[in-house]
Amino acid sequence: MTDREIVELFWARSERALEETEQKYGPLCRGVARRILGGEEEAAEAVNGTYLRLWNAIPPRRPESLKAYAAAVCRHLALDMADRRAARKRGGTAALEAELDECVPDPAGDPADALALREALNGFVRALPDRARVIFLRRYWYACTVAEIAASLGMSESAVTSSLCRTRKSLKKHLEKEGFTV
Repeated sequence: MTDREIVELFWARSERALEETEQKYGPLCRGVARRILGGEEEAAEAVNGTYLRLWNAIPPRRPESLKAYAAAVCRHLALDMADRRAARKRGGTAALEAELDECVPDPAGDPADALALREALNGFVRALPDRARVIFLRRYWYACTVAEIAASLGMSESAVTSSLCRTRKSLKKHLEKEGFTV
């Protein structure tokens, strides 16, 4: 079933939309949530929450890519769950956020600044060479480990780590050029 057909099922308020979404994108969502949260039980909770949010958001939204939309919703839910867990345990920052702390300013504060930062980040990612973009997004969007990225791209872990380091340095320069203080 195509994304468009599944979205039409959501618009018709058919519960079959959830079944079709689970069948088509359940493994993707579980993988994203599992990599962020580390456990099957929490991942299942995030995936179930994803389906609820999709049900409540479609309509009025009509996503062009249900795959991207479902993955983004799941990722945000999983990150929120991880942040709450970290806050309960030690009040710390997630490991991935810690890697980016050296090159991305804190978006807290003025909503206009947060929007400008998001646009600058999106422009930077779009301008990356294909391989560097894939590595960067798998690490910081999909929360894949360096080992997972290396295995999927047929690279050594040190090559992936080097690519990430170079990309973070380039990102810092890009953001400073755009007027952000890191």
